[in-house]
Amino acid sequence: MAYDTDDARWTAVVTRDQDADGEFLFAVTTTGVYCRPGCSGRPLRRNVRFYDTARAARADGFRACKRCRPDEARETLRWTTVATDLGAALVAASDAGLRAITLGDDAAALRADLSARFPKARLVQDAGGLGDLAAKVRALIADPTAGAELPLDDRGTELQRAVWKALRAIPPGRTASYAEVARAIGRPEAVRAVAQACGANPLAVLTPCHRVVRSDGGLSGYRWGVERKRALLVREGAAA
Repeated sequence: MAYDTDDARWTAVVTRDQDADGEFLFAVTTTGVYCRPGCSGRPLRRNVRFYDTARAARADGFRACKRCRPDEARETLRWTTVATDLGAALVAASDAGLRAITLGDDAAALRADLSARFPKARLVQDAGGLGDLAAKVRALIADPTAGAELPLDDRGTELQRAVWKALRAIPPGRTASYAEVARAIGRPEAVRAVAQACGANPLAVLTPCHRVVRSDGGLSGYRWGVERKRALLVREGAAA
């Protein structure tokens, strides 16, 4: 969408269009602040001015909004969705690598979830730019035994990253219990924390939290649905 007219910019402000962040700023004459288009404030149209740069807004005497912090650099995530035989898959990436792979029944719901998980990021739909990456993710979902060398940008706590690394060390066709993963990272007492890290895994299938089961071998919860977990394990030849 182009944001080269005041009407288009006002529409972006009213709808809190995150894709407009970085395209322009708006200032509110009654408060004296300038904001990102996605700011949660609700100004009246007659009190709004539009600016291409923060420098121009400051030159007119406005100061940066403390709520949306328009002077701070924002992470940009490119995203797209693809259809798989396990439902819709959303793929999101930063310049450094994959930030999210999520599964669901509805692409729109996955997009809403991405926005909720990364509320400060600028989200840009980019089916063309992510086409090759998305195709590799779809192939991995179809055959998780194949593996994939894909760039990762899976940020988390030190413990979460240790757990996610341990999950990627579980080979296809094998499973591990939460207790076994806890021992693998040198934290045998942290079984509950391991389960929480599995639940927070941002990269479905690529970081295979579906390979973690209960101590009795039964299937436990899976963020993207137990039936998807079962299907992935069957594809890998693991007991499911």
